[in-house]
Amino acid sequence: REAPLLDQDVITHYANARPPDVQTLMMILINGISAVPERVILILDDYQVISLAVIHKALAFLLEHMPPNMHLVIGTRSDPPLALARLRGRGQVTEIRQRDLRFSADEAAQFLEQGAGLRLTAGEAAALTERTEGWATGLQMAAISMGGSDDIDRFIQDFTGSNRHVLDYLLGEVLEGQSQEIQTFLL
Repeated sequence: REAPLLDQDVITHYANARPPDVQTLMMILINGISAVPERVILILDDYQVISLAVIHKALAFLLEHMPPNMHLVIGTRSDPPLALARLRGRGQVTEIRQRDLRFSADEAAQFLEQGAGLRLTAGEAAALTERTEGWATGLQMAAISMGGSDDIDRFIQDFTGSNRHVLDYLLGEVLEGQSQEIQTFLL
């Protein structure tokens, strides 16, 4: 876009008010999005880390007044404090849950063959899928770990969260993203 979607001076004025006039800010956003001739997709990822009630209230307002050219995608590990039942009833929400993201044994076998060149038997694929709960990252870490293994069946039986690649991932991507208090508690 050549022109900004929203007037920065107007946003600064309302955002600096004490307390900020969130409803007015949301109306400015909604009007700005409505004026866009194209479809607008707003993606909010890791929404589970939002703890301020004012943000939940602002998002609820946006959902109630969302322009027809807008789609909202929320990535979260837990249900947000929004009127999901109402949105479901209106047919305005599509949910993709953890079970929808799991690989089946056939999908896991195909993923491992195409991505890592590993050819597993149906039994091996089923066992590894069960061990990783069909989690794509778990399958990927298993593929990296079993690359040099001579006994794939034994590797799969021994593959757990204590595997070095799994531990590296959990430390780097999960634990380090938590507050010091939560890290201490988990450790």
